[in-house]
Amino acid sequence: MSDIRFDGRVAIVTGAGAGLGKTYALELAKRGAKVVVNDLGGARDGSGASTSAADLVVNEIKKNGGEAIANYDSVATMDGGQNIVNTAVDTFGKLDILINNAGILRDKSLLKMEEAEWDLVVAVHLKGAFCVTKPAFAIMKQNGYGRIVNTTSGAGLYGNFGQANYCAAKMGVVGLMNNVAIEGAKYNVKCNTIAPVAASRLTEDILPPEMFNKLKPDFIMPLVVYLCSEANQDTKMIFNCAAGWFSRAEIVCAKGATIGDGSREISAEEIKENWGRITSLDEIKPLNNIGESFGYLGSLL
Repeated sequence: MSDIRFDGRVAIVTGAGAGLGKTYALELAKRGAKVVVNDLGGARDGSGASTSAADLVVNEIKKNGGEAIANYDSVATMDGGQNIVNTAVDTFGKLDILINNAGILRDKSLLKMEEAEWDLVVAVHLKGAFCVTKPAFAIMKQNGYGRIVNTTSGAGLYGNFGQANYCAAKMGVVGLMNNVAIEGAKYNVKCNTIAPVAASRLTEDILPPEMFNKLKPDFIMPLVVYLCSEANQDTKMIFNCAAGWFSRAEIVCAKGATIGDGSREISAEEIKENWGRITSLDEIKPLNNIGESFGYLGSLL
């Protein structure tokens, strides 16, 4: 089994000052990548800023013989995203890998959540992924190569109490991946998304202590490293990952029920009568794009 290496590759890792992002940055550098370590240095709720988090990771990479540079821009603005990408290109001459990892929390139950709490979380997780991906994609398209890894969450895929902002933003990241993977296909730009469960400052209040101690970021890192590599030829996939468990997740379409022949009116009572067939997941089909969904629809009518 040959080693996965990143010699000659340049990577950006957002939110790389601690936790998962730090783990990714250290491992990519260890395997030969030149790394832009981006971190605003704020608190878990997005307040404040500091250069120390990114600097410490860069210093550790350099101490271990790797190459890295710190960037302190916010991912939540177009200027910030462009500056992050410019840091990679101006310093190392290119860009091959982007890991959208930056994130914050502002948890409140739905009726207690203020507009500002919604806006800030969506700005960092969803808009932030867009703001960095857009300029990164331009470089990757031009070079005919790229690997992008987005970060969603079980909260986005399956839901969670008290996280309307976070759930919505994280599901939005999946939609962004779908688009980027389709537009990047002919340019060898692969885009995938992980839904990690790992010990971090974002999960320390959510996970029970006995589970928190088992969920090291090191257990997520191998999947991300593989997805960032040239060896990975898959795109537009979602992966659950936690403590050495890796599993593909997918949005699928069930066969459902076809009522009527398309020429007559359908009643709410008929929906009620066929509810079991409509909600059944016995026959499911993954669909790669909206064209396939229309084709599948046509086959059922």
